[in-house]
Amino acid sequence: VQLQASGGGLVQAGESLRLSCAASGRTFNAMGWFRQAPGKEREFVTAIRMSGGFTYYADSVKGRFTISRDNAKKMVYLQMNSLKPEDAAVYYCAAGTGTILSTIRTMGGYDYWGQGTLVTVSS
Repeated sequence: VQLQASGGGLVQAGESLRLSCAASGRTFNAMGWFRQAPGKEREFVTAIRMSGGFTYYADSVKGRFTISRDNAKKMVYLQMNSLKPEDAAVYYCAAGTGTILSTIRTMGGYDYWGQGTLVTVSS
């Protein structure tokens, strides 16, 4: 199993970025994005159920970020709009095979992790 995240970069506050995560190796029932800023713990950002497309967001990104999927390509995307300096972090893609509602917002709900992609937001 491999998860390859891409799309990070340096943007100014208010701008947008689109992250991509390519999955290979098997089928997952949920995929998500977490982020980790320097000196902080990794935190949940958003997730999507691969069947049905139900989405979940952290309050801090609701209304600004949108997660989507392409099951045929085994891809998950994170469209990030109106970026703020506090959104700066390494963003990690995660995939779960048995993720349930009670764990979809937790790191423990995922079996596989990508290498991370750095998002920098200047003020």
